[in-house]
Amino acid sequence: MNVLFAGGGTGGHLYPGVAMAGELKKLVPNAEISFAGTTTGIEATEVPRLGYRLHLIPVRGLKRGRSLADILANIGVVADFVSALWRAVTLIKRESPDVVVGTGGFVSAPLLLAAQLMRKKTLIQEQNAFPGVTTKLLAALASEVHLSFEEARRFIVKKKQLFVSGNPARAFELQQSATARNLFSLYEERPTLLVFGGSRGARSINNAVLKGVNDITATANLIWQTGALDFDRITSQVKSSPYVWISPYIKDMGAAYSAADLVLCRAGASSIAELTNLGKPAVLVPYPYATGDHQRHNARALVAGSAAMVIEDGRLEQPASIRDILGLLHDPEKLGSMGKAALRLAYPDAARQLALRIISLAKKT
Repeated sequence: MNVLFAGGGTGGHLYPGVAMAGELKKLVPNAEISFAGTTTGIEATEVPRLGYRLHLIPVRGLKRGRSLADILANIGVVADFVSALWRAVTLIKRESPDVVVGTGGFVSAPLLLAAQLMRKKTLIQEQNAFPGVTTKLLAALASEVHLSFEEARRFIVKKKQLFVSGNPARAFELQQSATARNLFSLYEERPTLLVFGGSRGARSINNAVLKGVNDITATANLIWQTGALDFDRITSQVKSSPYVWISPYIKDMGAAYSAADLVLCRAGASSIAELTNLGKPAVLVPYPYATGDHQRHNARALVAGSAAMVIEDGRLEQPASIRDILGLLHDPEKLGSMGKAALRLAYPDAARQLALRIISLAKKT
């Protein structure tokens, strides 16, 4: 069995593919698995590090503005896409995959389209509640389309072979909260707020927590991943405290989730999959400039399921926002009900189920 994954640019598009690939290797140890990506995306370093072959396809994304500069840039993008499509055809002829799996990002569009034109089996895995352009345009020709949110169904015209399978995410084993808090040298008895915004951080979240750090640590523990860009600035302004742990990056996210009673973060699809799989209540701050405003759609799905509270990015730094977060953090009954609601939205077996669907498609070639 030969499977080609097309997707990347960001971890949110790459790691679902990596998770499916890992499950495929467990189910079919001799499967040939490779990835297609660009030199500028996270896949350029991560895919080789993980031991998979990487095929490079130069391609750029469309500019979404309407200025003359954006229009002129998009003319070049279209020309690049035609070239990428030809390279994709050549790659598929050479590799002869049984299934091409698209997980989003610029490179997935030419690979999926080339595979569809060549009558190859294709599976699209969409992470967000508001599907990306590639998913919406190519879903009609796909062998199967798998969504992460029920809310995304209404955006896909073709309903046949359309499934809600969840978003493959990193798997963590939860520890006892007291044990995990000890790993961060925090007080076992205090409720704990986990804050992160991705490996690069989230400036508005960091600024709000910086303003409210004294209020937070007056009654609670704080585990704070600042991202590399804000770490020096924040640590220079926050006094040493036995109730706060700060780092640019959290290596052991399993321990961090275990220690946390409440999570404050963006509403990226991967984060949401992790939160729901672990049954963690969250305060979500959708990134306001996300493509298609997809993070707000993701957040709404959790709010509708009573698993999260949303604070808009623009009002996060207002004192009332920190008060609302602390009010929730100190309400164990509400946190408990939100955690149970999160679990009801979870798809912890998503990677394995999707791997089984890929295997099924491969058998039909």
